[in-house]
Amino acid sequence: MKFHYYPETDSLYIDLADRPSVDSQEIAPGVVLDFDAEGRLVGIDIDRASQVVDLARLEAISLPFTSISLASARADAG
Repeated sequence: MKFHYYPETDSLYIDLADRPSVDSQEIAPGVVLDFDAEGRLVGIDIDRASQVVDLARLEAISLPFTSISLASARADAG
């Protein structure tokens, strides 16, 4: 699972699977679910994300992690 935030559009995409999306359904204003060819959920797109979720905090509880990767698009100023 990957979280992608796009500040230029204030959108958050949650990539749930490494499969291409072939269909999308808006389930609420600004919230779109993406599905693969078999109808399985592969992603969630949230518009105006900073107004909907707390982007400064990410908490995972009881997930069976085998790997954690943190990446930043920002360059260090130092």
